[in-house]
Amino acid sequence: MLVYNGCMHNLKFGIFLAPFHSLRENPTQALARDLELVQCLDQLGYDYAWVGEHHSGGVEIIASPEVFIAQAAAKTKHIKLGTGVSSLTFHHPFILADRMMQLDHMTRGRVAFGMGPGALPSDAQMLGIDTLKQRDMMLEAIEVLVPLLRGKSVTRKTDWFELNDASLQLGSYSKPHIEMAVASQVSPSGARAAGTHGLGLLSVGATTSGGFNALAANWEIYERKANENDQVIDRKNWSLVGPMHIAETREQAMENVQHGLGEWVTYFKDVAALPIAPNEGDPAEALVESGLAVIGTPDDAIAQIKRLEEQSGGFGSFLHMANNWADWAQTKRSYELFARYVAPEFQGRSEPRQASYHWAASQHESYMKKVEQALGNEIAKDEKEKAQKATKN
Repeated sequence: MLVYNGCMHNLKFGIFLAPFHSLRENPTQALARDLELVQCLDQLGYDYAWVGEHHSGGVEIIASPEVFIAQAAAKTKHIKLGTGVSSLTFHHPFILADRMMQLDHMTRGRVAFGMGPGALPSDAQMLGIDTLKQRDMMLEAIEVLVPLLRGKSVTRKTDWFELNDASLQLGSYSKPHIEMAVASQVSPSGARAAGTHGLGLLSVGATTSGGFNALAANWEIYERKANENDQVIDRKNWSLVGPMHIAETREQAMENVQHGLGEWVTYFKDVAALPIAPNEGDPAEALVESGLAVIGTPDDAIAQIKRLEEQSGGFGSFLHMANNWADWAQTKRSYELFARYVAPEFQGRSEPRQASYHWAASQHESYMKKVEQALGNEIAKDEKEKAQKATKN
């Protein structure tokens, strides 16, 4: 990873698409817009779209990230499509591994496998799963998913699944294997699992007060478990997630988010088991003041990413928590502004242009003198030719 003026470069960018859709909206149209958003991000040069899995609550309405990814892959060319995340405790791990391997081939290596225990307690309740056991179940699933996706045979029996000399019939299209990552909040379980198996880390609540304060600690846990298990990890495989909406001015951004921010806050207060929503005051102002969200300009977005870099010690990807705070046109405009004015600050793509500009500017005075001299020479040459013709006549 390159470093210029204290900033990390070659960062990747993307979205973490739960998604969040108003109960007032047509769900069919909402899902169509999610697909259109991924197409838009592909055209704008974003690197990732991680797609969630949820089964209750009525707001996060993608039940199968694999089905969504299959269609999105057919409509895009470059962007990598990840499960963000697959709820491991809801699936037999062999079936889930087999589906992901199929997607690896169908997308020609443009799929990533994000793993977690399942975010909504209401999902687990409907399936008769004890939420207190979900993290242990997740670890059991990861212990067989990783070797399966790396081409190994597995025999394992737990109180909720069994594998007998099981192996996948397809080898990995991605080399050496499909990209994998584990979701992490404030709890150390995600970082421990990711480090133990040498997987990527998705810090979903990186900008919440608890998540932000735990960034350095989570990396320490991640690194320690990797060392204990002889795994190689890299900061480029660490993704941080946070919400943003940007516009040309802070005032415009604040006005834009009045469209949907209230419903988003209400959902987190009343339904989702994630302590994100502010409890009092103006929600937009509270989110900005706490550092949880950016509602402002491209410069504010740049400052947030630099703040995360300093706190974490460095990471590989920043993912927008896709939020639908603004209307559709303003939402797309926010992602466009980020791609045009924020991403280049962290990818080193403008340095050659800037160096060329400043070099040319430093030579400007001498260039102007040479241009003036050249013009003077041409004028003198023309005058001389006219004088010679006049003498002959």
